[in-house]
Amino acid sequence: MALDADIKAQLAQYLQLLEGDVLLKVSAGTDAVSAEMLALVEEIAGMSPRITVEKASLPKTPSFSVNRAGQADSGITFAGIPLGHEFTSLVLALLQVSGRPPKVEQKVIDQIKAIRGEYHFETYVSLSCHNCPDVVQALNVLSVLNPGITHTMIDGAAFKDEVESKNIMAVPSVYLNGEFFNSGRTSLEEILAKLGSQPDASELANKEPYDVLVIGGGPAGASAAIYAARKGIRTGIVAERFGGQVLDTLGIENFISVKYTEGPKLAASLEEHVNEYGVDVMKVQRAKRLEKKELIEVELESGAVLKSKTVILSTGARWRNVGVPGEAEFKNKGVAYCPHCDGPLFAGKHVAVIGGGNSGIEAAIDLAGVVKHVTVLEFLPELKADSVLQERLYSLPNVTVLKNVQTKEITGTDKVNGITYVDRETGAEHHTELQGVFVQIGLVPNTDWLGDTVERTRFGEIVVDRHGATNVPGVFAAGDCTNSPFKQIIISMGSGATAALGAFDYLIRN
Repeated sequence: MALDADIKAQLAQYLQLLEGDVLLKVSAGTDAVSAEMLALVEEIAGMSPRITVEKASLPKTPSFSVNRAGQADSGITFAGIPLGHEFTSLVLALLQVSGRPPKVEQKVIDQIKAIRGEYHFETYVSLSCHNCPDVVQALNVLSVLNPGITHTMIDGAAFKDEVESKNIMAVPSVYLNGEFFNSGRTSLEEILAKLGSQPDASELANKEPYDVLVIGGGPAGASAAIYAARKGIRTGIVAERFGGQVLDTLGIENFISVKYTEGPKLAASLEEHVNEYGVDVMKVQRAKRLEKKELIEVELESGAVLKSKTVILSTGARWRNVGVPGEAEFKNKGVAYCPHCDGPLFAGKHVAVIGGGNSGIEAAIDLAGVVKHVTVLEFLPELKADSVLQERLYSLPNVTVLKNVQTKEITGTDKVNGITYVDRETGAEHHTELQGVFVQIGLVPNTDWLGDTVERTRFGEIVVDRHGATNVPGVFAAGDCTNSPFKQIIISMGSGATAALGAFDYLIRN
């Protein structure tokens, strides 16, 4: 397998950054995937005198491990061919194993090195999954920094029998010491928290009060934090995961001045920009309670209580559930929410998409190129998607559109085997046999934890004025968690800036 000229040119630049000699141990068979993997490894080795290749017998074939020459194995293995979205994971592994330090905060490095025990991770991925590289790269960092930790990336397409035997129907799926550990996008900090390694709550509780405390790390929260910090005031940001819903977005084509970008890339840029201003970022933390006293107090689920003169709520939104029997039971067992990530796992199968808006029809179009057949179910008498998307959808031969129907149940045993729906006009009940259901019916704001503290609409959206202020003095809100009529990245960023400027004006006047 030959790398194209552009990728090869970029790789050549990265390989110049190798700080030590790297040994690639290769376990290859006589199959086509082994041949392609071996060709890739040899091509990379031929681009740098610091890289050598050695045949070996590894637990999985085809696979290769990345090791520092003359030292104990790093514990990083790629089973399959790490191209597509995973090519960056390979490049970073080469650099980090060679001795180039990972771009991780020192406190996180200390946490990783303090972990005791043997941890053997395996991550099943699809090369089209934009969520998978974050998980692969995080676990590779653990392996580089802690000799008791190993990690193997497994391309599900190259190990179909394993994927089928483990009923893996969502990626990334992570196994630890042979047992299921986690599924879906997960940050390094979240993995450490699941392993029981995270900052002491007392460290957070003892922080000095902020001038502005932002709750949420999506586009609105990042924008608010930057605008506040630029005013020279003490700013903190609490985020369960930095980037929020943007991390689950693949192609972004309406972010003005940028013709095309991808969610994870934009999220990384947001975090990098926030870090430029010395904002106190507290990740993997969820807010539990807000109370207005002399200062505004925000209690976290960890038990810590943060205090601030003003607070900006930018907790965003999450995928809305259908709320029918079978949805929760078969999540990651045929029920999915990300067609880009999980679509390849349903190649040659029949799937349904619930939702006829833009996101649902875009999902159906993407899936139609991978699966055998797509059935779209829309509650209303007509699809809500843009006309250009509908035209494209109706031109596809393997798509069925059902309008004016209500999903009643997602059926299955150990995994999804069908969907039951009701024709809303006739009341007739129908059942369709299929293997996957993709839910695409919009968003619900992450505001349940607020209760009656601030005014919210009947949909749970926080009510704000033109300055981003809520009905509670000193509390502001921005982004998809508010009653803004349009949920767009660029609008969230603007509302974050508005809320920060509103908070600054409040501080001046009070």
